[in-house]
Amino acid sequence: MSDTAPARLVSIHADPRHDDPPRIDPRGPRLAASLTAVVLAAVLVLAPSPVAIALLLVQTALFAAGAVGGVQRTPYAWLFRRLVRPRLGPPSELEDARPPRFAQTVGLGFALVALVGFGTGLTVLGLVATGLALAAAFLNAAFGFCLGCELYLLLRQIAPRRSPEVGKTT
Repeated sequence: MSDTAPARLVSIHADPRHDDPPRIDPRGPRLAASLTAVVLAAVLVLAPSPVAIALLLVQTALFAAGAVGGVQRTPYAWLFRRLVRPRLGPPSELEDARPPRFAQTVGLGFALVALVGFGTGLTVLGLVATGLALAAAFLNAAFGFCLGCELYLLLRQIAPRRSPEVGKTT
């Protein structure tokens, strides 16, 4: 066996398609939900002012970062890793990062609808969409109940699973 064989095997096993999904400390998304709830509450109090729209734009960008890069790559996750987690003990368990990432996508959808509402003068639409996102963030922050995560798990149960062969369902 050549010296390059082990490196090749490592690179095959490092392929994300073959690895387990990323695992995260569940306290990180809960902190993010707390900060999100504060931002969205401020949006509701200040809407439809330019300050509210600016806050909503920032939160929309944060949702987009979580939806695209995963919750472990957001500014809120960085705050958790640098400032909060060092002061806590290790987590009792880690969780799959995919459901919180999906929840960020759902939050992004609500934030975009809210921006469209505020931007087009449909203030009630903006307030309702922001309020729904706030309710979901509050449930996660206060009770550890992630609506988007639960929706992800429900969709996984009802969606047909695809086999590795393209186009075949099981």
